[in-house]
Amino acid sequence: MYKPTEKDWPTAIATAGLGAGVVTSFAVSQGQDPWVALGITVFATVAALVIDELRHP
Repeated sequence: MYKPTEKDWPTAIATAGLGAGVVTSFAVSQGQDPWVALGITVFATVAALVIDELRHP
């Protein structure tokens, strides 16, 4: 099975941020406060990176 030798942080951050940002953009379009949405996006991105790191040390 393929195992990368080092973590590709920029790709991981971009993937997690884009995934969270899509859902957050929809929420803003439905009337949610943009600052709350940004906070949710940042939290979701950090949580995804922490979980990924714990899962694949």
